[in-house]
Order: sequence, then C-alpha cells, then structure tokens
Amino acid sequence: MVTEALDQGRRATAISNAITSLHREHYGRGATVARTVMQRNYIACFLEDIYTPLEKTLLADGRHDAVQETRQLFQQAMRPQFVAAVEEITGRKVVQFMSQVAFDPDMAAEIFVLDHTKEDGDGASPSTAA
Repeated sequence: MVTEALDQGRRATAISNAITSLHREHYGRGATVARTVMQRNYIACFLEDIYTPLEKTLLADGRHDAVQETRQLFQQAMRPQFVAAVEEITGRKVVQFMSQVAFDPDMAAEIFVLDHTKEDGDGASPSTAA
C-alpha cells in the first residue's frame, strides 16, 4: 500500500512537471505552482500564476474574454500533447480532456478522465458513473 501511494505520488509529480513544461515550451512561461490530484480514473492538474506578461496587460485592460478565448484555443491545439504526456506517465488511455482558466486568483485546471480499469471498482464507464 505504501509503495502504491509512492508510485501515485511520483506519477502526480511527473504529470505536474509535464504539463508545466508544455506550457513553458509553448507559452514562454509555465505556472509557478502546479499540483496534481489523482483519484481512480480522474486526474486534475491545478496550475497557479499562469499568465504571461502580455496576458496580464490584457487582463489589466479588462480583456478577460480575449485571454480566456486564446487560452481555450491553445488548450484545443495542445490536447494531443497533454493527452500523450498523461497516457505515457499513467500507462492508461485518456478518454476525455477538459481545461478551464480563472482570473482571480490566477489559476488553471487541466482535467483528464482515464479509461476504467478493474481496479476502479464499479466497472462503470465514465459516461454512466455517478
């Protein structure tokens, strides 16, 4: 049980690092804080202090919609890379990827739903699980 928890902790850290690295590589900067939570077939990666100087300038000018739209377009374009990183780290297939940004505080959440395994317990598919 301790080994399993350590393995999950290592995978969570690897996911945080991978997502932050992808942001840094493609945005020019990554989050200053990243934390990943894993539970059964759900993974949520929370990123703090994500915005670039350009985005901060737009936000200061009240252009929240423009920043949100650009971030959503980026997430759609980056979906294959984010999914591939999580699949490689977990050894499981990602069946859904969702992303959301917030402005105050400055945060984002990258959410992944993994295909079910027998260890998940109920055997329900992601679309029917409560």
